[in-house]
Amino acid sequence: MSSSGSVILADSLRAQGIQYMFGIVGIPIVEVAYSAQAAGIKYIGMRNEQSASYAASIIGYLTNRPGVCLVVPGPGLIHALAGIVNAFVNCWPMVVIAGSFDQDQVGMGGFQEWNQISSVQSSCKFSARIETLESIPYLIEKVVRTSLYGRPGPTYIEIPGNLVNELMPGDNISYPPCCPDPPLTLSDPLDVKNAVKCLMEAKRPLVIIGKGAAYSRAEHELRLLLVRANLPFLPTPMGKGVLPDDHPLCVAAARSRALKEADVILLVGARLNWILHFGKPPRFNENVKIIQVDISPEEMSNNVPAHVMLCGNAKSVIKQLSDALCDIGFKGVDPLGNWWSTLRNKIDYNTKLSQSLASQESVPMNFYCAYKQITDYIPRDAIVVNEGANTMDIGRTVVKTHFPRHRLDAGTFGTMGVGTGFAIAAALYTTSLNKSKKQTPVYCIQGDSAFGFSGMEIETAYRYKLPIVFIIMNNSGIYQGLPREQYDDIMKNEDPFIK
Repeated sequence: MSSSGSVILADSLRAQGIQYMFGIVGIPIVEVAYSAQAAGIKYIGMRNEQSASYAASIIGYLTNRPGVCLVVPGPGLIHALAGIVNAFVNCWPMVVIAGSFDQDQVGMGGFQEWNQISSVQSSCKFSARIETLESIPYLIEKVVRTSLYGRPGPTYIEIPGNLVNELMPGDNISYPPCCPDPPLTLSDPLDVKNAVKCLMEAKRPLVIIGKGAAYSRAEHELRLLLVRANLPFLPTPMGKGVLPDDHPLCVAAARSRALKEADVILLVGARLNWILHFGKPPRFNENVKIIQVDISPEEMSNNVPAHVMLCGNAKSVIKQLSDALCDIGFKGVDPLGNWWSTLRNKIDYNTKLSQSLASQESVPMNFYCAYKQITDYIPRDAIVVNEGANTMDIGRTVVKTHFPRHRLDAGTFGTMGVGTGFAIAAALYTTSLNKSKKQTPVYCIQGDSAFGFSGMEIETAYRYKLPIVFIIMNNSGIYQGLPREQYDDIMKNEDPFIK
């Protein structure tokens, strides 16, 4: 029995553990989507390739297995570049599959002909064009493995239109085994010993938990370490929930004070980029010692020299640290000492300030007041997708996250428009997990401008009957809008283009 290129492609994806495919079909990849469905892959037809690429990337973050973004050639791939680059910067696994012009049409001006490989090479870990049907299973294994191993990220493969329906005898097809999950690499024991010594000597230690820790499923190991050593921790936006925001060791409400005064920082799966002020003064202590835990050696000492470099999987490395501290009987940071007193005083002050802002009665409401009403109704176990400018920034401080990977936002790249794609992927993920249990709710809270980027994807959510609550903040424009006096002056102008 013969198999077509689309069938071989779909069967190869399924053999590598792929469960989800997001995209928009068209010439020449319609049959690829049909074959994927026949192979048991969930295909979700989106309204725009940008949202399809966002959804495919976040499903990779949630499942530790890449989602697939399927697009048509030329403009289809160009639209998907937003999600490809977003996945690359955020270090999320994703496989992008694009159709392309027939093999005998190179340079002839074929339909949607474009040098697609060159367009994705700077933002993909691996990119290739399928030249023969025999090579498809091998290339699919490679794009999946490369997407997952080391620092995760997007990979790309394209299939010429003439190969989609070309047939090949089934006896000639050889499928490699499913690539295993990446190994849980350990750090050098000597480096672990140096890190332990540094933590024991610290007077004002702090742990920063990034989304790399969430991705590696390090929540159990981190909880043991932090509780055992009584270490204060600060989550990055998508590191929220690795330990609950209401955990007594969480010092998010004293973020500025903690960063400025810490003398030793254990950085777990986070990068010293713009989100963390590059690790530099005046936001950080100029003499701070950084113990850096990261899967990528290239990330070590970026912006600030690391005092100790612990290269490896966060889950494994944190267990090494925790075991080493236990072995030497480290009693932990004094809960009644100056460091904890300083942090608790600042937490109390900032908490009262936030409560004061939330209790103000005004028309229109300020963001704190609006979030106060919203958070009263959001279940504790909800996955919250949050994007926008002030809508996201203030949401990070007000909306509590209690479980790992339950907060999804614009991330490292600060990308607007990710919200509905993320929410669709999250709802699909929770639905597959909870077929016999209570459904984990998904709430998508967006600013009005952010919603405008991908609002039509609400139709996609409705079409697939996904349980998502969408909440749109009307803040009268980007950021906080205009002061009333300035708005009234503009509206008096008779030029409609200025209005």
